[in-house]
Amino acid sequence: MSFGWRKFPGGTVYALCDGVGPFFRTRDEAFPDAPAQAWAAADRYDPAAAGAAGQWILHFHCYAIRFDDGRTVLVDAGIGPADAPSKAWAPVPGRLPEQLARAGIEPASVDAVVLTHLHTDHIGWAAGALFPNARHVLQRAEADALGEPLAAPLLDPLRAADRLQLVDGDMTLLPGLQLRHAPGHTPGHQVVLLHTRDETLALTGDLLVHAAQLFDPAVTYLFDDDPDAARATRIALLDELRGGAAVLATAHPTEPFHPLPAGH
Repeated sequence: MSFGWRKFPGGTVYALCDGVGPFFRTRDEAFPDAPAQAWAAADRYDPAAAGAAGQWILHFHCYAIRFDDGRTVLVDAGIGPADAPSKAWAPVPGRLPEQLARAGIEPASVDAVVLTHLHTDHIGWAAGALFPNARHVLQRAEADALGEPLAAPLLDPLRAADRLQLVDGDMTLLPGLQLRHAPGHTPGHQVVLLHTRDETLALTGDLLVHAAQLFDPAVTYLFDDDPDAARATRIALLDELRGGAAVLATAHPTEPFHPLPAGH
């Protein structure tokens, strides 16, 4: 189970793996238009993602941005405990509490939990009381699109505790830390950009979910709400990031941190 970190001037980003397991569709089903050259490049780059009989093996990464002054922002909340909403398909219970402890982070010290979107493998630990002092930040468009089965157990308790912050589009969460609305995978999907003097670290959520999309950003994902919008958003952001020094911090490939490949 991967655990890693990346220093930046003023703090550290910790990659926290909540779990590892196979997807419930084969990779050919999940990425039906991926060309052979994209699979070949992905298999060289991330061979551990290729399981037997066409399985796709996912890691479920969350990221803790720990500033030297003690402020801590968690990006995504993983698959969650044994009774989490993802239990129908993900390898619960997750390991996020242990991973936070390994990073020396007390859950009560987390100031904000940014949810890139509200799919069940990104909200698991947000649905309970693990982060009692954190505001939970997501796009209003994402909250508005959430179906009733998740709205009551997830959003209602956060609203009642005054710990839900809905945002509209791009915003600066902290100096150097930007939320960017990146729709397509879901209506309110967002990414997090950490700008430092050396580089931009892009915490991408499900903007791209497999190494095949690193090498061919046009590859579509079966579970994108709007595949055309997701493709356009992915290509636009990757092209923007190629304009300077950038590193991707991804949710599901085996390794968490990735230098940006050359453009296509």
